[in-house]
Amino acid sequence: MVAIDDVVFVDGVRTPFGRAGEKGIYWKTRADDLAVKALQGLLERNPQLPQDQIDEVAVAATTQTGDQGLTLGRTVGILAGLPITTPGYAIERMCAGAMTAVTTVAGGVAMGAYDFAIAGGVEHMGHHPMGEGSDPNPRFLAERMVDGDALIMGKTAEKLHDRFPQLTKERSDTFALRSQQKYAEALTRGDIQADLIPVSAYSDEGWRLATADEAPRPETTLEGLAGLKTPFRPHGRVTAGNASGLNDGATMSIIASGKAAKQHGLKPRMRMVSFAFAGVEPDVMGIGPIPSTEKALRKAGLSIDDIGLFELNEAFAVQVLSFTDHFGISDDDPRVNPWGGAIATGHPLASSGVRLMLQLARQFEQRPDVRYGVTAMCVGLGQGGSVIWENPNFKGKRK
Repeated sequence: MVAIDDVVFVDGVRTPFGRAGEKGIYWKTRADDLAVKALQGLLERNPQLPQDQIDEVAVAATTQTGDQGLTLGRTVGILAGLPITTPGYAIERMCAGAMTAVTTVAGGVAMGAYDFAIAGGVEHMGHHPMGEGSDPNPRFLAERMVDGDALIMGKTAEKLHDRFPQLTKERSDTFALRSQQKYAEALTRGDIQADLIPVSAYSDEGWRLATADEAPRPETTLEGLAGLKTPFRPHGRVTAGNASGLNDGATMSIIASGKAAKQHGLKPRMRMVSFAFAGVEPDVMGIGPIPSTEKALRKAGLSIDDIGLFELNEAFAVQVLSFTDHFGISDDDPRVNPWGGAIATGHPLASSGVRLMLQLARQFEQRPDVRYGVTAMCVGLGQGGSVIWENPNFKGKRK
């Protein structure tokens, strides 16, 4: 029998997130090159990591074709300069791709199969729009397995407003405004930049260096949000202002056993406590993080009151509010997304799970009074994913 070892998050980085499309900074940059740049940056800032002891590279993408195809974990590892003996694979769980990459390799670490693993994700939504090339089985609709709106994420968000009338457009707009404001405040403090890996990107104007996210709109006002169109339904409540945008970007992390990290002088930034995924009705996929978080809490023997920080992916403001309302958390609770979220930074689908983690890890460093944090997100086609982490810097009283 192999003893279960601690699973730790050693470090994580990301590229700046770009706007998808011809005007975005990464329009002429390959998706796999974004992932390579993120991995190279991660390796450079962790020189103690023995690259010949990396046992796996798991890289997620939602649309696995073209420059996001060909077994990304393996190809990105080779292109980033890892030893040719390092294996790798690709993962697909839509928005929770990078999160699933982390939890999947964590299982290998826990049972002793891996000492070190790389886990991350990439999404170039400019090159690969959501659903590109997909061919949903006609049985889904013909046999009424799912509602027709289930494949259009904005419509699933509108259905959350329908299901929970107390989640008004005004509340969504206010939450979205605070996301932009909190992100701008974090940027001013220098909290965001520490984990960004600059990327050289070519455009018609020549070479540019991407050093900052393109999506944030610090000039946002409630009046401006109130006047935006509702593209998914006439007189609806979901707008481009209270939802994440279409973006390009990549994330990478080092997941390791506590023993291996200590042996090589790598200080863990978080310890994994538990994780869980759950399924819900696809046409209200935004509630997915509720059952996945409840499941993760049960497995950890914790309650929601034990959680001192929440990093929740802001696919839609109403989706986060459905989570916080369920758990009795106020809209302006300072524990929730203290540095803003995807409404400001953007949401390059399969990469976003690790963005949540690296932000939580840095917040842990600043908050020795907090013991536990959660990273959670909704997933297309009706799923949720949650990971509970422990802060190694915790200085408070332990139960």
